[in-house]
Amino acid sequence: MIFQRLGVVAVAFLLGSLPMGVAIAKLFYRRDIRKEGSGNVGAANAMRTLGRGAGALVLLLDALKGFAAAFLAQDVGGLPLALIAGCAAILGHCYSPWLRFKGGKGVATELGVLFALSWPAGLVFAGVWGAVVLACGFASVGSLLASLSSIATLWLFVNGWAALYGALVTALIFWRHRENVQRLARGRENRLIGPSGSASNPGGLP
Repeated sequence: MIFQRLGVVAVAFLLGSLPMGVAIAKLFYRRDIRKEGSGNVGAANAMRTLGRGAGALVLLLDALKGFAAAFLAQDVGGLPLALIAGCAAILGHCYSPWLRFKGGKGVATELGVLFALSWPAGLVFAGVWGAVVLACGFASVGSLLASLSSIATLWLFVNGWAALYGALVTALIFWRHRENVQRLARGRENRLIGPSGSASNPGGLP
């Protein structure tokens, strides 16, 4: 049984490590997303550099990684294994061995995990992210506040262990956004959505 559970966690990490943003950019656009915009491999940079369709596809695929990892793990070992597998998938996304242990920031993959754990928590996460981005234009601010909201929603809709998982993942997401926080403090962070409501141009990133 222990080897089965270790195998599930390993599969979750490998699933999370699949660099969907890089794959979509190369397969359909013949471009390397890591060399454009912010250089990040996630949905926000895909939207900025490749367009809304590509950004939505990367978001969906990155979320599906987290959902599949947590959903399958819960079927094998219940909530405790689902929480561990969710963490593993997000770590795989953030530190992908296919990208020399670099990667994205974990937000979309966390969204998928939340929907597997509790769909109301997932809806709140998505709603907070969307509302904040529409209000201020910054994807990073939306991601940070949505991550914080997951601690409360997991406590409310699941249990304290899930809330602890939410706190750990939120700390990781904050760490992955540390450069964004610095740019926000200096007033140099790029907007995902400009004043007109259109996707912001990534030019001028430090």
